[in-house]
Amino acid sequence: MFILYLSKANKSTISPNSLLLCGAAVKSSSNKSVSYILGVGDQTCNTVTYTNRSICALKGSSVDISCIYSHTHPAVSKFWFSPERSHQWQHRSHPEDLRTDSHYAGRVEVIETERGRSTLRIRDLTERDSAEYHFKFKSQSFEWKSSLPGTTLSVTALQVKVSRIISVQQTQTEAELKCQSSCSPAGRLSYVWFRNGQKKTTQQTSAYTDYFNPGDIISCAFSGYEDYRSPSVYPSKLPSVSVSPSGEIVEGSSVTLTCRTHANPAAKNTLYKGNQILPLTPEGIYNFTSISSEDRGIYDCKTEDQLSVSLFIDVQYAPKIPSVSVSPSGELVEGSSVTLTCSSDANPAANYTWYKEDDDSAKASGQNFIITDFRPEHSGSYYCEAQNTRGRRSSTSHHLTVVTGESIIIQNIIRLTLVVLMLTPLLLVILWMSKKKPWSSTAESNELMETMEMQSNHKQDSADGNRK
Repeated sequence: MFILYLSKANKSTISPNSLLLCGAAVKSSSNKSVSYILGVGDQTCNTVTYTNRSICALKGSSVDISCIYSHTHPAVSKFWFSPERSHQWQHRSHPEDLRTDSHYAGRVEVIETERGRSTLRIRDLTERDSAEYHFKFKSQSFEWKSSLPGTTLSVTALQVKVSRIISVQQTQTEAELKCQSSCSPAGRLSYVWFRNGQKKTTQQTSAYTDYFNPGDIISCAFSGYEDYRSPSVYPSKLPSVSVSPSGEIVEGSSVTLTCRTHANPAAKNTLYKGNQILPLTPEGIYNFTSISSEDRGIYDCKTEDQLSVSLFIDVQYAPKIPSVSVSPSGELVEGSSVTLTCSSDANPAANYTWYKEDDDSAKASGQNFIITDFRPEHSGSYYCEAQNTRGRRSSTSHHLTVVTGESIIIQNIIRLTLVVLMLTPLLLVILWMSKKKPWSSTAESNELMETMEMQSNHKQDSADGNRK
């Protein structure tokens, strides 16, 4: 539990509709109660305590969601709502009473058997009812903050799954069934199994293993919730999936996968790898002419009524070409530490060995090769080899060069020289431009004076001519 306190602001700075968080307590367990405390100005705080943070309920059943609340002034309105239904509200920022929502019509009621306690009851639960539910009240001077978390309801439906086919005989199928749900109601509940409508008193766990005959109908329920059973299944129509050859499967080999249902009349089956449908022959066979590492995975053989059996195919293959990474990247300063890492996709997982070119002896083993004090003699090209029971592959070489203290000084001198050489032409151009500009101005002035003198002489000659 943690408690958060915030100092109250000056009453004059808070508007009548403002909310002030003056304390909160939340229990760490996700399904325990949570309390929220709100107030306005210096008033006594208003509170809402949700009995449960989360509730799991069975599809078709009823559920009670409760809270305890208190307010300093009489409430003028109070109701339950769900933010997930905001698309049905007239204004998305103004919650509306669940009792006016058509989705809950005839299934919702609010019960207040005692003052300060409100219970929302929802009947005939559907999976669409999975949502978060909030309680809200309003007085003349206060409105409960609707953005605070409420109680989360998860509605689950039980389902019988075929987890394993043990044996298939001429008249019977031995199988292991599982009763599954997305969540569990509160408490450690036992399971109830039904075979042809009769309760199996000896079965109280989620698993049920037995021999099933044609026509057997199986369902399950939580103890105490027998009226909310899973849909029935027919184990005698269970599919089977097998792979040939059995044993280890090696990349490049030919493999046959069989997906069948031993039933009369014959059932139609579909083979899946993830969401991909694989084509079956009329006999329920799928062939890998040359199986690859990408074919490794889980295969599901399903019947028309969605009964499913899974098979994992483990394809073994030699290591792919390894990749090498170096940390730190860039120049390696003398005396520093460097780590080389080798990675390769392989099944079974690969073992790694490190080598230096022109040196036949191994330098290290393991995925990481660490040189703690890098020296000039460590400079060179390194590569790794990945090996498993199916083969071995080597990476490309990665060259490492140490930079000594003298080398760093020389490099800095070279860099400085290059900078000076690059700047020198620019400085020369600037000097040339600065000298050219005054000369150009003087030349232009001389040309202008010569032109004016010539014009003056021409006018004088013209005047002399007229006098004559």
